[in-house]
Amino acid sequence: MEGVLERENMVQAYKRVVSNHGSSGIDGVSVEELSAYIRGHWTSIREALLEGTYKPQPVRRVEIPKPDGKGVRKLGIPTVLDRMIQQAILQILNPIFDTGFSESSYGFRVGRSAHQAIAQAQAYVKEGKTWVVDIDLEKFFDRVNHDMLMARVARKVKDKRLLKLIRGFLNAGVMENGLVCPTKEGTPQGGPLSPLLSNIVLDDLDKELERRGLSFCRYADDCNIYVGSKRAGDRVKRSITQFITTKLKLKVNEDKSAVDKPGKRKFLGYTIMGGKECGLKPAAQSIERLKAKVKAVCKKGRGRAVRRVVEELNRILRGWANYFKLSSVKGIFESLDQWIRRKLRCILWRQWKRPWTRYRNLVKLGLDVDRAALSAWNGRGAWWNAGASHLNQAVPISFFERLGLLSLSHYLAWVQCNS
Repeated sequence: MEGVLERENMVQAYKRVVSNHGSSGIDGVSVEELSAYIRGHWTSIREALLEGTYKPQPVRRVEIPKPDGKGVRKLGIPTVLDRMIQQAILQILNPIFDTGFSESSYGFRVGRSAHQAIAQAQAYVKEGKTWVVDIDLEKFFDRVNHDMLMARVARKVKDKRLLKLIRGFLNAGVMENGLVCPTKEGTPQGGPLSPLLSNIVLDDLDKELERRGLSFCRYADDCNIYVGSKRAGDRVKRSITQFITTKLKLKVNEDKSAVDKPGKRKFLGYTIMGGKECGLKPAAQSIERLKAKVKAVCKKGRGRAVRRVVEELNRILRGWANYFKLSSVKGIFESLDQWIRRKLRCILWRQWKRPWTRYRNLVKLGLDVDRAALSAWNGRGAWWNAGASHLNQAVPISFFERLGLLSLSHYLAWVQCNS
């Protein structure tokens, strides 16, 4: 505990929490107010931590939509003080536990990334392991057994005050609709310690897979095992499901888990295709999620200048292209570019509203008067007009280039050349 409370460690934890700009917990203290709060209360807080009497406050329940749009993900937001203490603990425990983690574990680890996990999965498929056992852990972060988790933490942590404090964070409870509900299992997502604790639990799964000599990649609770045949995959899926259920006391979602060809599954947003190269491409679900974000921005943009809409879109598109820079299918990016430009042309058509306004703008943009008149009074909807030749001629690619719209296909080529 003394190591956790060393000045240098606490200062580093404070800076990390402040830089993350998170929201406040149930006490309403914001990140900006943390410094003043610490100055006024640190002596008593430090004393309670050293004596083992510090009591973490319940986390604040926040629900965010899941990426696939089906249901919500429940987060637990600790107070900023509790986040700082968790961060300080993480900085001490991470080096202790990380050295023992599997080489096939990539999530929430320093120097490791989702891209490395995807590249390793691709390498397994290239080796001839052309079947994947896709294991989906049902509500993993909500179902972690506290006693089992603490037993694993205690293997390397002997300070009883620190063990008591970690259990205190696990049992702090959740405030939802003004009521505090006890937490008897799970590690609430939202606190700095949660990722490390999840890796500690699932390290037993990694070790079991290694003991069996299996090729696998795990990123947090997303685990794929690569085998040479469907028969081997079915056998592995049955036995690993039994191990997860009996040894880790977790539940496998049978509806979402499967033994299949990598080209029919997704791993961390990517799909690994067949063929000699086993190339990578964004999974269909990843493309649909991007389109949903673009649609939301364009829907807000009907009353704004297109330039402002483009600025907001660029932030989304740049992040998406950076994540999917491993893709070898440029056609997907080119198709998305076309679709995005069509959405923006839709905004322009709707903003022009009346046929006379459309006619004047089409003429101004270079269409001859006869064609502009036919187009302005054609009675068709915005989406049809956005894809028609007259609007593509009046509002060509160069129009969007002048506005600064990021081209996914051009940006992908630039990123890949400079990586």
